[in-house]
This record gives sequence, structure tokens and C-alpha cells, in this order.
Amino acid sequence: MTKRSKRFQKAQKLVDKEKSYAISDAVEVLQQAPSAKFDESVEIALRIGVDPKKSDQQVRSTVFLPHGSGKTIRVIVLAKGDKAKEALDSGADQAGDQELIDKIKGGWTDFDAVIATPDMMREVGKLGKVLGPRGLMPTPKAGTVTTDVKKAVEDLKKGKIEFKVDKNSVINNLVGKLTFTKEQLVENIESLLSAILKAKPATAKGHYMCSLFLSSTMGPGLKIDINSLALS
Repeated sequence: MTKRSKRFQKAQKLVDKEKSYAISDAVEVLQQAPSAKFDESVEIALRIGVDPKKSDQQVRSTVFLPHGSGKTIRVIVLAKGDKAKEALDSGADQAGDQELIDKIKGGWTDFDAVIATPDMMREVGKLGKVLGPRGLMPTPKAGTVTTDVKKAVEDLKKGKIEFKVDKNSVINNLVGKLTFTKEQLVENIESLLSAILKAKPATAKGHYMCSLFLSSTMGPGLKIDINSLALS
């Protein structure tokens, strides 16, 4: 059995395991816990009532977190000529075509998001084994396959994030940092959950939002009362 740190044990004592928390109360508990030596991320884990094996029950879209994620997003753009220059001028960390593609083929993944222009997708498709498992494959649905690279780069840098259901019917996403105010974290969480609700497939039956947990990087997980959510 893994031995937990004293800090974690103290944090765990703040949690009532029998209780389902309102989001604001859960954030308070996380912020009251003994802090780590770095600014911890806050994340949600939401299990939804879909069968991800069915193509018509995939849940994948994007949302703007009103207060950003608190994370510096490293964005690369796969584009040629003027579009690559436009991407760099807009704040992309790197941009280019074949040379950058070859670098990724070689195993380089020091980035958080990939944008590609449509004319690059034939070559980008060959990066599936590298980008796919990391959830980094550009898609039109996520706005990461586009000719408007300026807007795509700026959106990601300003706090636009993608969410996607995994093979276990769970959506895991970063929603901010522990140093955010309680109000900022609550607004970010509610914005993400509202977007997930709007992305509910028409073919999904029964309960959609099944269980929700909120946690920080080094802290305990708190169960959220689904019925307390007031989403629009």
C-alpha cells in the first residue's frame, strides 16, 4: 500500500467521504488543504452515460474557460509559407511544414496543442501514432484544422480548451489553478460542464452526467452532488 505524505493525510481529514459536495464547497475544501510547493492544478473527472465505442455517442468539443486554465499553452502550427508566418506572428510557439512534421515523427512532443491548415492534413494524418494517443490530433470540430490560424492560435492562448470522452466514458479536464479565487474556479467549472451538457449526443439514453469528482494535483478527490448543479 502506498504511504501518503503527512500533507496529503491532513488534506484527507478535511474531506467527508460520505458527502457529495456543491462545487463551491468542494473548491473551498481544496483551497483550505495544506498547500504543495507549487501552484497545483484543479481538475474534474466526469463520467457520462454514453458508449464511446459508438460513433454517434462521441463527445468532443471546445469551450472558453472565462478565467483561462492558468497553464501556459505551447501551440505549434503545421502550415506552409505565409500561413506559418501568420501563426508565428499570432503567438504560436513553433510553425512550419515538413521539417516540423519530421521532428514529431522522431518523437518530439514538447507542445500542448496542434493546429494545422487543411492542405497539411495528408501529412498530418501520418502522425496519428504520435499525436492520437496524446489527444493532440487536429480536427475541424475542435477548430484546430483551419485556414484562420491567427484566430485558432489566439483562442488557445486565451483559454479555449478541448474536452473529449475517453474509452471509459470519462472526461478529464484541467479547470484552473488552486491560486485562482473560489469564484473564478466555480465559473470555469460551470462553463465546462455546461459545454459538456450541450454536447450530449441525441442517441444518449438515461442519465448523462453520472458522477463528478473534483481534485487538485496533490490533493484528495471530492465527490460533487450532480443534483446541485445549476447549468445553463
